[in-house]
Amino acid sequence: MSSDTDIDLDSPGLAFSKLLMLAKPGRVKALLPDEMLDILDGLEPGFSTSKKLTALAVNMLDPTETLQNDTLRDSVISLMPLKKARELCTKLGTPAGRNPFDDALKLASDEENFPALLSFFGVIDDPTAPGAQLPGNDRAPVGYGLFEHQRVAARRTERMLFEGPHRGVLHMPTGAGKTRTAMHLVASHLSASEPTLVVWLAQNIELLDQAADEFQKSWRFLGNRDVGLWRLWGNKRVDLANAKDGLVVAGLGKMSALEKNSVNELLTLADRVSLVIIDEAHQAIAPTYRSVLDALATKRATTRLLGLTATPGRTWDDLSKDEELSEFFGREKVMLEIEGHPDPVTYLMEEGYLARPHFRTLNVQAGLDLSQEDMKGLSQAIDVPGDVLERLGQSTQRNLRIISECEHLVSSHRRVIVFAPSVANARMLAAIMVARGTEALVVTGESAPAARERAIRRFKSQAPEPIVMFNYGVLTTGFDAPQTSAAIIARPTKSLVLFSQMVGRATRGVRAGGNETSEIVTVTDTEMHGFGDVADAFCNWEDVWNERNC
Repeated sequence: MSSDTDIDLDSPGLAFSKLLMLAKPGRVKALLPDEMLDILDGLEPGFSTSKKLTALAVNMLDPTETLQNDTLRDSVISLMPLKKARELCTKLGTPAGRNPFDDALKLASDEENFPALLSFFGVIDDPTAPGAQLPGNDRAPVGYGLFEHQRVAARRTERMLFEGPHRGVLHMPTGAGKTRTAMHLVASHLSASEPTLVVWLAQNIELLDQAADEFQKSWRFLGNRDVGLWRLWGNKRVDLANAKDGLVVAGLGKMSALEKNSVNELLTLADRVSLVIIDEAHQAIAPTYRSVLDALATKRATTRLLGLTATPGRTWDDLSKDEELSEFFGREKVMLEIEGHPDPVTYLMEEGYLARPHFRTLNVQAGLDLSQEDMKGLSQAIDVPGDVLERLGQSTQRNLRIISECEHLVSSHRRVIVFAPSVANARMLAAIMVARGTEALVVTGESAPAARERAIRRFKSQAPEPIVMFNYGVLTTGFDAPQTSAAIIARPTKSLVLFSQMVGRATRGVRAGGNETSEIVTVTDTEMHGFGDVADAFCNWEDVWNERNC
């Protein structure tokens, strides 16, 4: 166990960072991934046995996430001085017995003791994290304008929804403000229909958070009465029987479970719904979600269905799926149409709404030994399978190239975002960048809400030093950090939709608080797809849609 020297044993608790700094590097190694240590030792021999390793652990390890992990928590407790182990037992409700460490390990594994465990190590949860304290039920008090191109799109969309099949897609490139435009449509619809329900569907937590927040902002200025706002995703629980006038923001997974377990409740809800909006419309024809949309949008003949998307298709080369998606939305689509401009993306760049991206390709030999089964899976899967992504993240040569590219980009960019192929890879790359002297942050689907909010807030801050954000799976949609001027897409995908979303994180223009230009680096692996110009992506499916230019 750790020595008692240099620690004030009489003060209550023990700061997590203090414990790590006082531990020997050889013992701290147990808290860090072996593959990361191998790379660091390769870059700087002896790194994993130096005090630099301890400093890295302090910067890399989030106390909450570390203490939630059974194995890592046990390693942390084993570093404690004997007196502090006894104190921890008392803090967790039971005086220590003959073996305080065994007692502390057992008590710390009890979920009910977790808040007290965090308190002992000086961890205070962030009450401002989105969703941390938000109720399922809320009120939206009765704020905001649209650019001209957004107003035109909103008018065309309203006409589309009240003519023909009462359904269609609003197609606006990433960064053009499709969510804001759609909120004007929601507010207009709610104001004209009383009482009525609008249902907003999305798959990603960030998109759902964004929709609820944007509705409250918009309704404050655009609404004509107080209405309800129901949040239904993650662990949120609401009684939909009381949802009669306002907006229901719901996760597709949550609604799919409702259809499976209580279809009558879903159909009863549909009786009160007059407008359904699905963000990232390409999700609509997935069998699990299509039945939910059918239940909500076809129960009443007058219910409208609107899909939102930056790229109205599911893949790059599967025209049959794009045709199916077009058919589902009645082949009706509104896109930006600006007189005198060959395509809307060019207009948005010239007018400063979008940054002009410069694309580069980083060709990498990852050393994957793909079997025939792997190759078959790659060809048949909708996207690159998770196990292949994990293996890419374990390639030392690939990781070294990405680190080198990051170090090149931070010499000329203040905010860089990296899309990693896995959670573990995102964490490892961030730790290596920190060890190399660059501030790096991590956000993944496994991040605690408070930790995620702290990281995003820091990344979006006005701090002058360069910061690299590594992420997997949560910032592709619904995340807006306009200062971001460079992106490394190291997460291969067969979906042009996902690729476009990733590019969009670094293409906010000057008029949106962003940049004139941006740099997009796509890591290209053998047997993986790469993509080119964002304008081509935006116009790729025009032949399967009837465009509304009215």
